[in-house]
Amino acid sequence: MEKTESILHAVKSITRGVHLPHNKNTAEMASVIMPPPDRVVIPMQQHIGAPCNPTVKKGDKVYVGTVIGDSEEFVSAPIHSSVSGTVEKIDSIMLPSGKTVKTVVIVSDALMETDPSIKPVTVETREQLIKAARDSGLVGLGGAGFPAHVKLNFKPESGVDTLIINAAECEPYITSDYRECMENTENILEGIYLIKNIMGFKRVVIGVEDNKPKAIEALFKIAADQRDFDNSVRLMELKSRYPQGAEKVLIYSATGRELPFGRLPADVGCVVMNITSVSYLNKYIKTGMPLVSRIVTVDGGAVMKPQNVKAPIGTSINDIVEFCGGFRTSPRKVIFGGPMMGVSASDTSLPITKQNNAILVFNRKETRMLAEKPCIRCGRCAAACPMKLRPLDIEPALRIGDLDRVKELYAEYCMECGCCSYSCPSKRHLTQVLKLAKGELRAKK
Repeated sequence: MEKTESILHAVKSITRGVHLPHNKNTAEMASVIMPPPDRVVIPMQQHIGAPCNPTVKKGDKVYVGTVIGDSEEFVSAPIHSSVSGTVEKIDSIMLPSGKTVKTVVIVSDALMETDPSIKPVTVETREQLIKAARDSGLVGLGGAGFPAHVKLNFKPESGVDTLIINAAECEPYITSDYRECMENTENILEGIYLIKNIMGFKRVVIGVEDNKPKAIEALFKIAADQRDFDNSVRLMELKSRYPQGAEKVLIYSATGRELPFGRLPADVGCVVMNITSVSYLNKYIKTGMPLVSRIVTVDGGAVMKPQNVKAPIGTSINDIVEFCGGFRTSPRKVIFGGPMMGVSASDTSLPITKQNNAILVFNRKETRMLAEKPCIRCGRCAAACPMKLRPLDIEPALRIGDLDRVKELYAEYCMECGCCSYSCPSKRHLTQVLKLAKGELRAKK
């Protein structure tokens, strides 16, 4: 019986969220490999979980792929040198999140010599795949930075049956995942079937928004591959509505399952992996080269030549922008990530990390500062919230310090997507209020 293949539609459509201008200006710009900078500053925390401790010291010779930081904690991921050269010093840096972490500063010799220990990896069992995911230093490359080996470390009898590949890339401007789809299709193909077969997933759903027709065409070929004899790998075309790519929303769209607060996707039978993460895991298995570089979308009116750049981890914003022709004008705001969930960089000397998929450099015209006005109780923030929260009620409760009320309003459920702030006609800083509320509740605990 001949196999048939069709594109799936969402099981449950997202009814909240917002429509955003896509601004995918660099979508058809092939990624360009950046030469090594003079030095890299590599933070010892580039993931959710425990920070790493430096495993090198000042004066040590390192190569591309040399382990320079690690931790014995389970929720952590090793960190590797992205250039060959000499360790200049062990220092510290404040990340945009406000957290101060140790860094390893390496002066590049510009040779990009590979560590002699690097070689292809044999993966035939679940244990070997999980170990490979950890040894590669792989974390979620869509922005969250959750260690990949932790996601894959579920028990076979736990009821996990679905692997969801996140290719939605719903934030404006960012096109790094799209370029991965177009440029590294073979790695994605091999990675998906390798993970599916070894981990025993009953089905795989590849989710992509409908504003990426070329990516849909490329990913459809993966879903229709001859190895998929039972039609268990399917492509799902999703309506382009932010935040379609958020983990909770994607699980709901692909399976109809709701992820409770404080639980992991595995608790509802799913594992969600970013499409670039899948590609990188397969690349590591083939070559043994860990995660030392990534594609970063560089865009915004203050940069001379917007493009997709493959840069070594630890490269500064200044060096990346200089590679893109420099600043067109003095930047008003620099953001790691997208305009909705990204974080502002206080200093252009800050380095990129594993989970940074974009650098947006905006001019004054693109970042008009509008004054906050009093809340008019219109409810648009509540109507837009994917988690069905009521920011208009949480804000006054937090203002008077009523944390019990803040908790009753489920502020902890906020995923900081920014839909409330974007929807507010009074331009109130609701996303920041929700972040503060979550912080206050954590402090109270």
